[in-house]
Amino acid sequence: QVQLVESGGGLVQPGGSLRLSCAASGSIFRFKTMGWYRQAPGKQREVVAHVTPGGTTNYADSVKGRFTISRNNAWNTVYLQMNSLKPEDTAVYYCNRVPIPVDYWGQGTQVTVSS
Repeated sequence: QVQLVESGGGLVQPGGSLRLSCAASGSIFRFKTMGWYRQAPGKQREVVAHVTPGGTTNYADSVKGRFTISRNNAWNTVYLQMNSLKPEDTAVYYCNRVPIPVDYWGQGTQVTVSS
């Protein structure tokens, strides 16, 4: 069964924090680099962070130093800790493989940063 279920989004004030979670099916997750994508209204989907099966991470310049990606290989779960959030971080966040996502996408989780 193919599954990507994102959660943890919400409304937060600038400077606040959120922690996103993504539960994936093993067929998608196991032994693959996983990442978080986001898509803001009127913009293309972009990769914000990814993590290899061994735990090596990489971040987009726009989130470096504020976001931390991690994974639990036993639970097929990937996380995104987001700190010092800015209004420009507002988007729907998705998880998927990186660099080539599978065709299936979850519903995403909305993150809104606003005062």
